Amino acid sequence: MRKQPIRGMSAPKLRVAFIHPDLGIGGAERLVVDVAVGLQKLGHSVDIYTSYHNPKHCFEETRDGTLRVHAKRSFLPRSLFGRFHVLFAHLAQLHLTLGLVSGDEALKYDVFFVDQLATCIPILRDAGKRVVFYCHFPDKLLAAGEYTDDDTKKRPVGLLKRIYRVPMDWLEEVTTRQADTLLANSHFTVGVFKKHFPNISAVPRVVYPGIDGAAYAPLSRAESSTEDVQRVLSSRPTFLSINRIEGKKNLALAVRAFAGARATGDVPSLRLVIAGGHDPRLADNRATLDSLLSLCESLHLKASVLGQSSQPTDDVDVLFLLNFSALQRRALLNAPSTRALLYTPTNEHFGIGPVEGMRAGLPVLACRSGGPMESILDPDPLSRAADATGYLRAPNDGEWTRALLDILKLSESDRAALGKRAKKRAEQLFGLDAMARGVEDALKQTVAMGPLRARNSHELLWVGLILVAVVGMTLSAVVLEKVNAFRLSINIMENDQGVLVDLYVPRKCAATNRLITSKDHASVQISIVDVDADGRALSTSTTFALCGPVRANGESDDSLNRLATQAGLLRNVWSYQK
Repeated sequence: MRKQPIRGMSAPKLRVAFIHPDLGIGGAERLVVDVAVGLQKLGHSVDIYTSYHNPKHCFEETRDGTLRVHAKRSFLPRSLFGRFHVLFAHLAQLHLTLGLVSGDEALKYDVFFVDQLATCIPILRDAGKRVVFYCHFPDKLLAAGEYTDDDTKKRPVGLLKRIYRVPMDWLEEVTTRQADTLLANSHFTVGVFKKHFPNISAVPRVVYPGIDGAAYAPLSRAESSTEDVQRVLSSRPTFLSINRIEGKKNLALAVRAFAGARATGDVPSLRLVIAGGHDPRLADNRATLDSLLSLCESLHLKASVLGQSSQPTDDVDVLFLLNFSALQRRALLNAPSTRALLYTPTNEHFGIGPVEGMRAGLPVLACRSGGPMESILDPDPLSRAADATGYLRAPNDGEWTRALLDILKLSESDRAALGKRAKKRAEQLFGLDAMARGVEDALKQTVAMGPLRARNSHELLWVGLILVAVVGMTLSAVVLEKVNAFRLSINIMENDQGVLVDLYVPRKCAATNRLITSKDHASVQISIVDVDADGRALSTSTTFALCGPVRANGESDDSLNRLATQAGLLRNVWSYQK
């Protein structure tokens, strides 16, 4: 029979260990850091174990001594020929966890807090430790890029990747199921979790991510005068986006909507600042930044990347601020010139960006899907409701441009009232204290389940066998890929019937800048021929390629008019206000 605590005595403090794959700069990392700091403020002992921690690419709390971080880097690479990141992440976590349980290091902790990857859970339980798993979003749904429930809009996945993902997805579900307590970041994530993990009977409890209000307070005079802050501030009206520089974050939507708002001429001095984590090791990060810079050029927007250019930043239209500091974030969020925070991802699991903007009293514009529908109140987009705390719109250039113009037209009193409501909601529902106490309750209830008896089961054996099998499949896939690369190098391809055909040269959609794949049979390419003064066709032409999704959304006519106007082929036919 368990002894009851004596009335009046404070509850014993916990010794908590966090296991997180890569402690960089991102929403998941921000949550881990905030939870750890919040638990420390409640008197608990916290240590964070990670496979990778770069002091030059991390949150300040992990490098200034606020948190104890133990980085145990694996000897394995992060990827193989730019592929198989998930496999090597699993192996790195196994390396980290086995190092913990092989000695006495794991024995000093009461409970483990694990997020993102569940591979280590059976190992920790095998060592007699209770585990709380925080689900940001199922990895099986992120493997194909941006998540969507519409099967017709899902990105096609090749046969090799589908084979590769089968054991990965199975491993994720089996290991997640073994957690003692499941938490999730939103009701949206819980719904997706239940739908795609039907064999897990436990329903995750929602603990909303929270932020430390003090970390978003206005800067002091001394802080405002620092060089880093002065480089990003401007008196020009500014729209701010805070998000990782990744393809799935749909940052191009902010650029196009911003270009539309500028084109009206109402506020010609408008500025857009895109601030976010950027890891040059990741091909997606590099490609996304390059595509955004190309998009700015095509829209005749002057862009600059802070840190890659020595030119002044105040005269640029779009400023890319990579791996910003805490002071720069606070300065931009609290600057009088900042008009709104833009949050572009669709079907986002939760999204800490809108909460940051609300806490600073800014109008927030986000996509009407996923987690932002729980953080932002916008019951009637057609008429501003009295309890609205932001703007929720479909991820459409026209709707976002109109929303930006509406934000610019807000009176000072309406802006102040909206900001006050947003700040109050952020403090009540998404504060650091509320999140920390929610996680604390889950940890205490998990510890109250009683100790597990350490056992030498066969769980480690089957986990190892699965990963060995996946490694073998990976090596086979690499060999096939190299063979295909060689065949492509001699300008031949093999179609579905095994017949050698000419090399397929991919194109990019002129409207969205996305790649048109070989399976996009709805795509079109339109060439507009130049003519002489008599109307006779010349040998030159202007070509526009449009991808299938643009046509499926009924936006091909509007896109073609926009592109033709930008190319100087049309006049007074199209504008961003229509």
